[in-house]
Amino acid sequence: MNYNPIGFITLYKKEVQRFTKIPLQTIAAPALTSLLFLIIFTTAIGSVRTDYPLDNFKNFLFPGLIMMTIIQNAFMNNSSSILMSKVQGNIVDLLMPPLSNVEIILAFTLAGITRGLASAVACALVMMPFIEVTIYNLWIILIFAILASAIMSLIGMISGIWAEKWDHLGTVGNFVIVPLSFLSGTFYSITVLPDAIQRASLINPFFYMIDGFRFGFLGASDSSISHAFTILIIVLISLIVINYLMLKTGYKLRA
Repeated sequence: MNYNPIGFITLYKKEVQRFTKIPLQTIAAPALTSLLFLIIFTTAIGSVRTDYPLDNFKNFLFPGLIMMTIIQNAFMNNSSSILMSKVQGNIVDLLMPPLSNVEIILAFTLAGITRGLASAVACALVMMPFIEVTIYNLWIILIFAILASAIMSLIGMISGIWAEKWDHLGTVGNFVIVPLSFLSGTFYSITVLPDAIQRASLINPFFYMIDGFRFGFLGASDSSISHAFTILIIVLISLIVINYLMLKTGYKLRA
């Protein structure tokens, strides 16, 4: 297989520049949304439960909100880019250059990781003045942030290739991505849930993203970190294979 490093780097830079040209929409807005979540949830709890350890809850909520931001932004980066190219009729600009399917997948995935991490940093910066942040293991934080960004980038690619109009993409975001991210322990520990719902949470890969990421800050988690890492690696490999097959067959990309 011939490699095209210049084409690969060009595609990566194109995708990164696409979201860095509108930082208020792609980076600042998600960060401010997370800050609003933090204020609303902590204010609501503080107003109804004066005996609740509010500082502990803020520290618990902090990594969950950052991971939710990573999930949504990494997904939107690739899904919107591919669908926009299809709608505008310039998807051929992606398919015609001498780029292998692996290079295309890698370039889009790295771009999604870049946006995911950029939005995470922005989210953390706007919330840090209101929280005493503790870091238990920085490497675990980075590993799970990168894994989550990569997985959501690949899901975004699949969604963008599958979708034929913006309504389809909105359906995936509103009825799959948002519910799964909200129901994965972003705002609570799954240990407070009934046993049946706890078991259901354990089949949600978003739960392992948030749980592992939170462990990096707090040193505590609802599941085994090694188990969470293994699950996410399996999901990552599976998504790479699906993306490769969709590109190879030209599914909804070639007339």
